[in-house]
Amino acid sequence: MARAVGIGLQSFKKIRQNNCFYVDKTKFIKEWWENRDEVTLITRPRRFGKTLNMSMTEQFFSIKYAGQEEAFKGLFIWKQENYRKLQGTYPVISLSFAGVKERDYKSTIRRINQILKELYYEYSFLAESDCLLSEEKEDFRRVSEDMPEITATIALHRLSKFLYKYYGKKVLILLDEYDTPMQEAYVHGYWEELASFTRNMFNSTFKTNPHLERAIMTGITRVSRESIFSDVNNLKIVTTTSDEYADCFGFTEEEVFSALDEFGMSDKKQEVKSWYDGFAFGTYTDIYNPWSILNYLDTGKLDTYWANSSSNSLVGKLIREGDTDFKQTFEALISGRSITAQIDEQIVYGELDGSEEGIWSLLLAGGYLKVLQYGEYGDDENEDAIDYELCLTNREVRKMFRSMIKSWFRKSRKEYNGFIKALLENDLKSMNYYMNKVALATFSSFDVGNRPSEEAEPERFYHGFVLGLLVELSDRYTVSSNRESGFGRYDVMLEPKQEDDGIILEFKVQDTEDEKELSDTVKSALRQIEEKKYEAVLAEKGIPRERIRKYGFAFCGKKVLIG
Repeated sequence: MARAVGIGLQSFKKIRQNNCFYVDKTKFIKEWWENRDEVTLITRPRRFGKTLNMSMTEQFFSIKYAGQEEAFKGLFIWKQENYRKLQGTYPVISLSFAGVKERDYKSTIRRINQILKELYYEYSFLAESDCLLSEEKEDFRRVSEDMPEITATIALHRLSKFLYKYYGKKVLILLDEYDTPMQEAYVHGYWEELASFTRNMFNSTFKTNPHLERAIMTGITRVSRESIFSDVNNLKIVTTTSDEYADCFGFTEEEVFSALDEFGMSDKKQEVKSWYDGFAFGTYTDIYNPWSILNYLDTGKLDTYWANSSSNSLVGKLIREGDTDFKQTFEALISGRSITAQIDEQIVYGELDGSEEGIWSLLLAGGYLKVLQYGEYGDDENEDAIDYELCLTNREVRKMFRSMIKSWFRKSRKEYNGFIKALLENDLKSMNYYMNKVALATFSSFDVGNRPSEEAEPERFYHGFVLGLLVELSDRYTVSSNRESGFGRYDVMLEPKQEDDGIILEFKVQDTEDEKELSDTVKSALRQIEEKKYEAVLAEKGIPRERIRKYGFAFCGKKVLIG
């Protein structure tokens, strides 16, 4: 009989006590312990078992779980007899920043203070112990929601010292989801303040802490060393491209197929693979995200479980506000093609706005992209540069991005659908009506330049618009943009997959010195289509010229005229 699936359970103790479905990842304990790294940072996408593995590690080593070896019996680590004597032998400080998602700096510090205060409550017996001096007991009691930042930054350092004095043994520190506050700080505009606070806390906790035995931090991203790890030179960093612990987070294909056998779903293996396979850690390919697999085992229904399991607001913001080159490259991904990009696994949040390399790196770290292959290309400026061939991870991720793009037009959904229908029917009057409605509602979402939207060029809007066309018309058309045809590069081309008309769209901003009316700009756009012979690609593919429709889009601020 198949075990119960405990959706959302992240406590190793509860999973084992209730005999819930569990894939044995205790090999991680042995690997980590034998690597002997003082501070280990492991980055993995969300919902990949980071929290459960931290819970597992805490229960294995923590003194408070001494004698509770029953949870490990039958698992890999308990079969290693020399490891049994380590169970329950270390003081462990375990905390998580997963819930620190505040909108301003002051609230973030208060939330971190609350976490530290609750941690101190857990060890309140120390304040009554004879092991601590009276001054140290006063320091212990100073930890509160309203404590000064300088007290908060040294709180973990001091707790390590207190535990060492009580137990006579150095501590293990487990910090889960260390970078959640960092992402929120970037989104809400207080990155520099929080980076300074975090740098001081991490220095006192992980670098200048003589009572630290070892530590693990987990997160989604590798925040740049200069931002918060500048003083932590004892840090071992393990990212998604590293070979260490490659099969310790996420499910391997063998583990997934074994689970399907257990649940009587052996005939669903290829369907599950087509939806959820695709993640790669180090040299391990065919890694599956646990969240989707667990939900599928529970419901028997294929759906976008992982992609919709938490906010994708940062990813959406970066894609929506990306420049035209970025959006054009993203169009290739949505179309199912791969791209070539350079990756820097150190995420510099303060520079993401102007860094295409940083955005691709963030998408890779977040699990939205996977590496197909990579190789050194080198140049005079950077001999060690590496090109990565990237694509969307799997079908689930592709569906998530399609839904995200649709949401950009939510305010004008009715009008956008009206425009698509009018375009397909060659109804120019309705195209003009609906396109003006869409532009009025959504233009500013894509215009993030320094100039007011009414004066800004519409490139960002039009590339966001093209992504929308890709999503809405992918069944009937191959949509492409800014590619060579004839004697130039067209803006947008819709190549029919069956018997529809071919469509060419050219976008132009009104030059008020030479074009007195928007109609003059439309004529200029149409003239460019003819002079540059943009229809050449469609004609070469056998589409008759009478079935190639051409439209000029003229912009003046948020006003649009189509002809």
